[in-house]
Amino acid sequence: MFKIRRVNDVEPTAPGQVNIKKRSRVPGVMITQFVEEVPVGMSTPDFTRKPIALTIQEGKLAIFKARVSGKPAPRVSWARNNGEIDEENYKMVYDSLSGEHSLEIPEVSVEHADTYKCFATNEYGRAVVTAALNIIELGYKKSRALQQSRTGVRELPEDFKKALRCTVKIEPKPEVKRVIDDRFWELLLSSNKKHYERICSEYGVTDFRWMLKKLKEKKLEQEYEQEKVVERLCNLKPIEVKGYRAEMSLKDPASKILNKDGVLVPFDGDAERKLKQVGKKFVFSINDVHPEDAGMCHVEVDGVKIFSTELKGDNDQNLVGKKKARKTTRAGGGADLLKIAEEQQAKLQKERDELLATAKAQAEVEAKAEEEVEAKEIGDVNAKADVKPKEQKETTNKAEAENKTKEKTGTKIQAKEEKTKEKTETKIQAKEDKTKEKTEKTKEKLDTKIHGNVEETTKEKTTETKIQAEDKTKTKGDTKNTISEYTKNKAMPKSTAKTKQTVKVKVEKKDDSKNENSAKEEEFEAEDEESEEGDEMEEEDAGVEVEKRKDKPTQTTNPKVSNDKEDEEPVLKKKKRVRKGPLVPDTAMDAGVYFTSGLSDINAIIDTEAELICRLSSDDCEGFWYKDGKKIASTDDVRIVEEGSYRKLVLKNCKEEDAGKYRYEADGRKTEAMVIVEDPPRMNKDDLTKFLKPVIVNTGKDAAFVLSFLGREPMKIQWFNEGEELLEDTRTRIEKSSSHTRLLLLKCKRKTSGEIKIKIKNDFGTTEAVTQLTVLDKPTVPLGPVDIIESSANCIAFKWRPPKDNGGPPITNYILERQQIGRNSWKMLGKIGPEPQYRDSDVDHGRRYAYHIRAENQQGISEMMETGDIQAGTKAYPGPPTGLKIVSAFKDCINLAWSPPSNTGGTNILGYNVDKRKNSSNLWSLVNPSDESIKEKKYAAKDVIEGIQYEFRVSAINISGVGEPSAPTEFVFARDPKKPPGKVRDLKVIDSTYSTLSLTWTEPKVEEGVQDEAKGYFVEIRAAENPDWGRCNSSPIITNSFTILGLRSMAMYWVRVVATNEGGDGEPQELENYIIAMPPPVRPRFTDKKIKNFMVTRAGNSMRVTYNFQGSPLPTSTWLKDGLPLPKHVTVSNSDTSSQLMIPLSEHRDTGIYTLILRNIVGQESCTFEMRVTDDPKPPGPVELEENVPGAVLITWTASPDEKRDDRLHYMITKHDSVKHTWQTLADRLFNNKFTAVNILPGRQYKFRVYAKNDMGTSEPSESPKWEVKRAKGTFSLNLPASKDCSFEAAPAFSVPLKMHKTPESYECYMSCAVTGNPKPYVTWYRNNISLNTNSNYYITNTCGVCSMVILKVGPKDSGEYTVVAENALGRVECSTILVVKD
Repeated sequence: MFKIRRVNDVEPTAPGQVNIKKRSRVPGVMITQFVEEVPVGMSTPDFTRKPIALTIQEGKLAIFKARVSGKPAPRVSWARNNGEIDEENYKMVYDSLSGEHSLEIPEVSVEHADTYKCFATNEYGRAVVTAALNIIELGYKKSRALQQSRTGVRELPEDFKKALRCTVKIEPKPEVKRVIDDRFWELLLSSNKKHYERICSEYGVTDFRWMLKKLKEKKLEQEYEQEKVVERLCNLKPIEVKGYRAEMSLKDPASKILNKDGVLVPFDGDAERKLKQVGKKFVFSINDVHPEDAGMCHVEVDGVKIFSTELKGDNDQNLVGKKKARKTTRAGGGADLLKIAEEQQAKLQKERDELLATAKAQAEVEAKAEEEVEAKEIGDVNAKADVKPKEQKETTNKAEAENKTKEKTGTKIQAKEEKTKEKTETKIQAKEDKTKEKTEKTKEKLDTKIHGNVEETTKEKTTETKIQAEDKTKTKGDTKNTISEYTKNKAMPKSTAKTKQTVKVKVEKKDDSKNENSAKEEEFEAEDEESEEGDEMEEEDAGVEVEKRKDKPTQTTNPKVSNDKEDEEPVLKKKKRVRKGPLVPDTAMDAGVYFTSGLSDINAIIDTEAELICRLSSDDCEGFWYKDGKKIASTDDVRIVEEGSYRKLVLKNCKEEDAGKYRYEADGRKTEAMVIVEDPPRMNKDDLTKFLKPVIVNTGKDAAFVLSFLGREPMKIQWFNEGEELLEDTRTRIEKSSSHTRLLLLKCKRKTSGEIKIKIKNDFGTTEAVTQLTVLDKPTVPLGPVDIIESSANCIAFKWRPPKDNGGPPITNYILERQQIGRNSWKMLGKIGPEPQYRDSDVDHGRRYAYHIRAENQQGISEMMETGDIQAGTKAYPGPPTGLKIVSAFKDCINLAWSPPSNTGGTNILGYNVDKRKNSSNLWSLVNPSDESIKEKKYAAKDVIEGIQYEFRVSAINISGVGEPSAPTEFVFARDPKKPPGKVRDLKVIDSTYSTLSLTWTEPKVEEGVQDEAKGYFVEIRAAENPDWGRCNSSPIITNSFTILGLRSMAMYWVRVVATNEGGDGEPQELENYIIAMPPPVRPRFTDKKIKNFMVTRAGNSMRVTYNFQGSPLPTSTWLKDGLPLPKHVTVSNSDTSSQLMIPLSEHRDTGIYTLILRNIVGQESCTFEMRVTDDPKPPGPVELEENVPGAVLITWTASPDEKRDDRLHYMITKHDSVKHTWQTLADRLFNNKFTAVNILPGRQYKFRVYAKNDMGTSEPSESPKWEVKRAKGTFSLNLPASKDCSFEAAPAFSVPLKMHKTPESYECYMSCAVTGNPKPYVTWYRNNISLNTNSNYYITNTCGVCSMVILKVGPKDSGEYTVVAENALGRVECSTILVVKD
């Protein structure tokens, strides 16, 4: 049995082995190499075909196939993740012909679903690949299990044993009921989704799906309960440290609202905890936060929970009673606060307008009601005043006089109140504008505003001179107390002011007769709230009401008036006009100090200065710096600077220990930044200055470069020469240390010259430095070719090119030598200077000379360059000029232009001659005067006759004479320019394909003076989406047809043709409609000669069907299966001329009728074929035999399981007879499950076999039991005659005689015959009457009467007559034959 190993088991690594991971060309294959180097000719294992994942129905055969490669041939093994592979349930097969390794799993079940791995291993490595097996359970099992679960009927354990391979008892896990704190759900119901994960982690909830499902149910329940008490709920915002905020509309305004721990929190007031309501907005706040305040806060309306949040405090005892420091971003908070303030102002202004309108309406109604009450009270006072003693009459009279005066001045007071109201509204608007500018000045402006209101109120009171003295005195005293109280509150310590963030001013007034305070509060609050979105400012409205009364000097004449309580009671009940609610709402905002610019992270280099800067909104604010949570003070290395609103922390000579997180805190706000101290490579400045100076050395000398540096190790040092990195060799030495490096170049060569660069790199950065190295050497050889400037009888002048490399220093001289051709000696001409040219005037006419040229600089003399032979005084004519063309032609002038000849003959070109020739003449005539050559490279030929055609040529002239003429031009008419031609006619398309288009047209008409004859045509084309035209031919064509190539299939094009001549291009002629690049319309048709209409394939194999077709325009192909679209696992590949259907892994469900429909604008064509996906059929069930008629047997059997899904499945029956002992076919192609076998004889045993057959083959047989009809036994009698003695002796006789033989020479000859006789006869062989029994050259045998003789190698001597003699006691017999030996 093979070794069983799990997938997850790690194979042990032998000693000395390594594990090198390699990548395979096949995706998904992992290769592990066991050796560092694989020997030549060997290779690690790899997969050329990997097993693919299978999804197969339960009960089917699953096969994984793989092909491997490697040398030596790898061993293949299989494993699975969960479970073992045994020989009973798995079968490993290797096909030597195809080289495939297979893992077969017959009758797969749910237990086989797993991830399988295939290993290929040899001595050099291992390759592994995985494939998944998914099992589809049959629906019958699911439905039966569902039915059992409903009816409660279960199978017996015995039934389970039949269905299952093994039974594993799994103890059911006890269900643990989840106990979740109710606070968990309360927080989730009121939190944002982004906080769900944090809340779940705090309460230990890990099942998020269950949590979301449960939360959805609770939300529906909560919404149902809230609808009973709340009409609208929005803007729920939990705020850490301070509280929360919500907007809601209550159905019953008298509903009780509970907050923390179910305790009713009072509205406003001076309590530590309070609930404030502004319109529909409720704000719950806590002053002087303590750790015990942390916990759950709820909003309950009549017992229904509306909102819950968790109030988080700070456990640090140093922060008790203080506001939690807030982190400010780099951008600062000023812009955000102003934006929030503007939004709040807009919202509050709307509410303010509504309140103002309501207040005005209520004021008018209350004014009338109060006047009636005052009149009634005055009457009561007068009635009581009559009963009082005389000493009180004077006071009563004064009061009556005052009332009369007040009635007269009521109108004035009302007008003054309206005026005051307008002034107050103006001041409120001005205050709102100022609040938007800078929040730090809000408090100062509010104080000024409050003082102004108090002073205005006092001034108005002095005008009321008829108010009783005792009321005036008390009013003044109360006003002073209020102002002093405000001043005292203003002077409170900053810590208390910052905690409460509230400034209150009260202006109290007393009624004339009641001494009752009727003042209202003017409250300005600026609250800083920290929410999850950032800093947010909350503004609250408060009412301000001031009653204006006339002030009068106080005179107390009778102490009883002020001391007698009984007498004062009527006066106390007397009321003046009292405002209820805010008359003019006003809001002020104090944002405190915030950061307009926060700290930023900086990267500082060690031993340099680093600076952290932030900016506050106020100059006068104290703050502190912290590093990693520890407070920082100024030292020699740390300097703290405050410049106006800027705060700086300067770190001098940064060290590694200066790195960390720095924080600046001011007024409860903070900003943080990281300081990272880096130590990148840095070069020594002195060494760098020396390094940057160019280095100049001579060839063969050494060059050294030294540089010191600083920086954190490890550092990578690289040297480069002209961008190529230098490595150590025989000519290069590189020294490296932690502080310096040195480059030494030994025996420098000229090619070493160039840029020398050093690059130093560590984790913090890279630094580079570049210098120049110049290696001086002698120049290289001067360059040719030599250009001859002049070659005359008395002088030779020539020039050459300087050397490619001057060696570093400039060329100082050229040294020349001359040799006269025919002599062996060279004459030294000497140094001629640095110019690369020479004029030799010491020459003889007709002689040829050669020269040696060397270049010289400070380092030496170069190698020589030898020139070719130069002849002095020999005529060398120039070559023909090039590029002769006609620029323009007129009736009296033709303009020409050309280029100079490439061969000047060794001398300068002196001029040119131009010749002309008429079309009908062979004579060339000179155009220019013979004694005046043309100096320029153009000429205007005016000696022409109108209407005559001319051609021209040009010749160059040098000191030797006139050279060869150029090629002539085309013939040109001496006439004025032509008119452009007209439009072409009859433009049409004669043929088209998917990539070409053929056109034809007729030349345009010729109209004298309007349009001339066309000399050629241009075909232009543009795509429908492109507005630009492009020409298909670069030069004009003279034919009236053209084929356009390279079109895009089925693309739309516009085509036009333009006629042209010497006068230019004519108007284009376009086709009337656009053209589609396609052949003429053709109905689709299939081009395959033989089209199959029925196909059979085995389940699990791939299926590919291809149909070729043609049509124009290209038809669209549509595949259908049984009239419906194809399943998703079937792929279709289409091209212009074919369509292919492919099923990668065929299944039984793929059986059906497939149809391919081709459709275009002309018509459609379809092709249908039937595909059957099947397997080898399963054998039929048990076979039963029954005899209904004597001599016949009825054979019945259970149908094969494949019969239901394969309508072509049939049966074959064979019979076995105990007498004949062979299987005979009784019937074939039976489509039912019974058959009657006839001719059944009694006394014989019969067996029958039933086979299932389909298109794939024949199944295993199902064999019947033996069938036998026993013969009836009767009495049998036999009368035998008297027996006689019988003798079996017989004389010899030949039953098979000898035959004649003709055998080639050297071949083997075999003779035989058969002899009978009793007793056994004696056999003797003779050749030509000579006995052969004793001759060893002949092999003679006699077996069972068959006598044979073998002659191994026949020769000429073996020819003759052969005789066999058989004899016994009863007789003698002979048989002869002749052997003929062929040459």
